[in-house]
Amino acid sequence: MEGFSITLDALSVDFDGRFQLRDIDWTIRTGEHWLITGTNGSGKSALAATLAGDGTVESGTLSGLPGRIALVSYERQAELIAAERRKDDADILDVISEGTPVSEIIDATPVDGGSDDEPMDRQLAQELVDTLGLRPLMGRAFRKLSTGETRKVMLIRALASRPQLLVLDEPFDGLDHDSLHWLQGYLQTLSETVPMVLVLNRFDECPDFITDVAYTDDGQLTHRVQRSDEAAFAELSHLLHLQTTDLALPPADTAANLPPLDPAEPLVRLTGATIRYPDNTVFEDLDWTIEPSVHWQVTGPNGSGKTCLLSLITGDHPQCYVNDIRVFGFQRGSGESIWQIKQYIGYVSTALQWEYRVGTSLRNVIISGFFDSIGLYSKSSDQQKAIADEWLALLGMADQPNTPFTELSFGEQRLVLIARAMVKHPPLLILDEPCLGLDDINRQLVLALIERICQASETTVLYVNHREQDRIRGIDNHLALTGDQPS
Repeated sequence: MEGFSITLDALSVDFDGRFQLRDIDWTIRTGEHWLITGTNGSGKSALAATLAGDGTVESGTLSGLPGRIALVSYERQAELIAAERRKDDADILDVISEGTPVSEIIDATPVDGGSDDEPMDRQLAQELVDTLGLRPLMGRAFRKLSTGETRKVMLIRALASRPQLLVLDEPFDGLDHDSLHWLQGYLQTLSETVPMVLVLNRFDECPDFITDVAYTDDGQLTHRVQRSDEAAFAELSHLLHLQTTDLALPPADTAANLPPLDPAEPLVRLTGATIRYPDNTVFEDLDWTIEPSVHWQVTGPNGSGKTCLLSLITGDHPQCYVNDIRVFGFQRGSGESIWQIKQYIGYVSTALQWEYRVGTSLRNVIISGFFDSIGLYSKSSDQQKAIADEWLALLGMADQPNTPFTELSFGEQRLVLIARAMVKHPPLLILDEPCLGLDDINRQLVLALIERICQASETTVLYVNHREQDRIRGIDNHLALTGDQPS
């Protein structure tokens, strides 16, 4: 493997006005194999395509690219198929084209850059044709192949082109089991001589030879993690597990006897709500209704009344009884108990995390949510244990049911406490500053879990934070407390 260093310095790239990469700082060095990952639409494929010369550089620099770069991607595959279909335009050709045969497509040069007259290793190409079972299709028109067959053709072209950098965007998609298994082994061997950049949606498909991971979000490269950094790699694995694994939220306990709510009633209705002290009015004349399955984000500076607002709902504020508040069908002050209210609420806050210092296992922490206790002091059922284990699987912690809670990182503890709050599928989940005290990757972990809850649950989420920009897909309603009046 020849020495090289590819550098992207404050690089911004536009893709026909459809997408932009912004301020990318990234270096790929000799001996490194990178995985680019992130959510759909985050910029993974755009970043990979940039290495192959796609897009228009708006600012910054891209330097150190080798002469021959091979890219396999859905976009390149689609471009090739579209070019073949244009040959059917009878107005231009006056004849019906049979299309370019597979043999000619494979012989064409697929690399970007380079000056070699003959970059294709034709003997290797023919060996790969036989290995991938394409020999009977060599005379068939390329556009008549299946999606998996066209992907095989693209791979053969790239692998046989003697690339100095191989960029593969979702290389395993569309392949049958045997072909996928073969390609995984082939890339493992090839990694000894050819540097590679892979794009994968599923983090669990990450090959063993990958040395570094780049995480994209909203057109930016937000994390670069070395695989040898076990702690950082584990955190990124958790994040990608939550974002990309097709897991449903675990079910509720069928033995639970939570009294049903009237679906025609709002969960919460505040009319002219006011919090006033002798020397200060926190907010006044606040009208606010929370309907079932309508998620809210509440923001505001320190002292604007976010915590006071929550305590009005939960019944923990003494002024809740002098305000016009209706919660879960109860008019506050009509004789209801605080436990009649709290049975419908799941709650997570930094204060709760500070209190939850018992060294019980992760499984028991989640089970304690059935009993609203800190620690587990009641006998749990087999179903409750199974549900707790399903939550651990969702969090990417399936192998840690007996790990003491106190041994987790701060961010991982927050995830487990959110699962604890959700385990009984409460009608209302209140998350009070859930990202407070978290570093960026743990913050994204928590936001990813909240997003999944919003997408897949009948639980209504009330998400309280300082920063409006920490928005979550699925939460479309916003209440801003300013310290004077809500807006």
